[in-house]
Formats: sequence, C-alpha cells, structure tokens
Amino acid sequence: MASSFSNDLKLEIISTGEKAGLWGTITNTNLQILQQAASGYIELSMVGNADITLALTDGDISNGKNLYFKLIGTLARNQTLIMPNGAERIFVIQDATNRTTANKYTLSVKTTSSSTPVAVPVGATMLLKSDGTNTSKAITEKSYFTITSSTITAYTAVAGDQLFVDTTQTTVTVTLPASPAIGDEVVIIDARGTFANNAVAVNRNSQPINSGTNNLSLNTNGQAITLVYIDSTRGWAYKTNTA
Repeated sequence: MASSFSNDLKLEIISTGEKAGLWGTITNTNLQILQQAASGYIELSMVGNADITLALTDGDISNGKNLYFKLIGTLARNQTLIMPNGAERIFVIQDATNRTTANKYTLSVKTTSSSTPVAVPVGATMLLKSDGTNTSKAITEKSYFTITSSTITAYTAVAGDQLFVDTTQTTVTVTLPASPAIGDEVVIIDARGTFANNAVAVNRNSQPINSGTNNLSLNTNGQAITLVYIDSTRGWAYKTNTA
C-alpha cells in the first residue's frame, strides 16, 4: 500500500513495508513540516490583481504550512488571503501592508472561495482559526489608523478598527461594518480637537445605533467613542463616549 498524507499538514504517512531506504529523507521532511507549523514565519506580498491562495503540498514544505504570516506590500485592490482548504489549523496574521487608500481597499482572510471572509483591521495582528472550510477570529491585537480629511473623507470601517480622525480640513463620514457580529467594536477618536467645526458622520449601514434608525453625528471637540454591536434590535451601542 502506498503512502498516505495527513489532512492538516500533509505529512507523509508511510505504510508498513513501503519506502525502503527512504525513511530518513521522508522523516526529515516531516520534521521540517512540523517545524513550519509550530514556528514557521513568512512574509507574503499582497500586491497584484488576484487573491493569494496558500499551498498545502503533499509530503513537502509549502507556504500554507507556516504559523505566522506577515502581509506586506501596497494594496492595489480589495485583497484576500485564502488559507489551505481542508486544514484544521490556527494561524497568526499580521497586517504590515501599505493601505494609504484604506477607504478604498480592504484586506481579508478566508479558507475557501465560498466562505465568508474575515476582515483584517488596518495594522492589526490576529489569531485566526480554520475548521478546514471557514475562518473565524480568535484574538485581535488592534492598531490605530489615522484618517486625515485632506485625503480621506469617507471610510468604511471593519470590526476592530481604532480610528484617529483629523477633521481639520472638512467633515468625514465613517460607515460602520455591514454585517457585524456580536461584540464587534469600532473606536473613533477626535485627533485634533476639531469635531465641533467639522463633524464626523457615522453611517449606521442598515443597523440600528442605540435602537434608533438615525445616523450618528460626532460634533464635540475631543470626543472619543467606542461602539459595540449587541444584536439586530439594539444594534450598535455606546461602550464608551467621552468628550
């Protein structure tokens, strides 16, 4: 009987009596694959006009077997990293891409072409888990992203965004995530103490805000607010609201 391969890491499993004289080579490769899964680090360029699909090669080292993925490059489109199909794994994703046009381009991770992608907040590091078909969030180490009204006047937030908003030049619209999950948060902070002159309009994006159907205006200098999603009835609620 020929060798078979494990589901999650594609380790070569040698059948009894097979691979005479090759055990050493196969064992060493298997150990290298285990090392990749335990501590492997790779930088992946997210530049290009197609989603990036990670490989899971039978019995050999391949990029989808690493533990830690640092995503780099300047995005030219909404970009998705597709994790290996069929592998039940945990992964660490670090966003080190250049998203200077962050109001236009998003970065996300999913497992198969048909699964729901997980949005990566700008500059975040995330622990993700895959059941072989779907990717879901475990832990997010958040970062901060500065929106300067001279270059960005409309921004669509993703869960976990922490936004310094500079409205020195003009008003800014922040649109909340379209399909939030319970516990998702978005932070908006007045970066220059100018909200009273140029407010931030928070577009509720079809979800309630504090059970209401109106968008939110942040118009107090020095205001800092954290919105947390509760459910489709309450919608987004104030976790904190200071000025």
